[in-house]
Amino acid sequence: MLVLLPPSEGKAAGGSGAPLDAEGLSLPGLAGARAAVLDELVELCAADEEKAREVLGLSEGLRGEVGKNAQLRSAPARPAGEIYTGVLYDALALAELEPAARALTSRSLLVFSGLWGAVGVDDAIPSYRCSMGVKLPGLGALGAYWRGPMAEVMPAAAGEGLVLDLRSSAYASAWKPKGEVAGRTATVRVLHAQVVDGVEKRSVVSHFNKATKGRLVRDLLRAGAEPATPAELVGVLRDLGYAVEAAEPAKAGKAWALDVVVTEIH
Repeated sequence: MLVLLPPSEGKAAGGSGAPLDAEGLSLPGLAGARAAVLDELVELCAADEEKAREVLGLSEGLRGEVGKNAQLRSAPARPAGEIYTGVLYDALALAELEPAARALTSRSLLVFSGLWGAVGVDDAIPSYRCSMGVKLPGLGALGAYWRGPMAEVMPAAAGEGLVLDLRSSAYASAWKPKGEVAGRTATVRVLHAQVVDGVEKRSVVSHFNKATKGRLVRDLLRAGAEPATPAELVGVLRDLGYAVEAAEPAKAGKAWALDVVVTEIH
């Protein structure tokens, strides 16, 4: 099972670890593309703070993120699972997982990134600010930039089992599973069900959808579950107490779309 996650906008400080060792990151086939993004991002942020802030879409209150980016090569690095924060990662709570679940996490989770393409949760990276929606002056829109490199490495990374795609749309733009890989890929939508005047109404959950996805992955890891297909995933999630609705795609080579229905959002 391979789980694809979005990063978080906010990130923890890098701490006091050693600086980035780019050769030690997962998916070494992305090394050249990573170096190109890193070079341009560092140069931009070191040369012109105002332009960098505009390119990165940062508010005045986040001006300090520009200086942080300028020092990425020498900044302390720590595991990506500790760098990424926010609702999904709070719910996932990697640090609290039992050893067996943590071992499964190490080989099952990939976090997509505007700067790195994708990294494993144990890859040591510095804290940075560069979303997939950024358009760098030299490389262009990062979502489009990453499509070629990701297409080269992701089919092999997906292996032969389930791909559980929990990325937001911006990060999903960097790689879209195709063909046989798509057929064993499942995406998840979280729906909030409420009864109003005796009639059930459903709405798409936005902010709290991240928390549900974090708990869902956590529960799969703690159960030691490694479903091989979307159909198996549906069965496992139901056994874990989730209300899941799914229909097999009408055409081969299409990803499954799963709806997880919740009655409470938190």
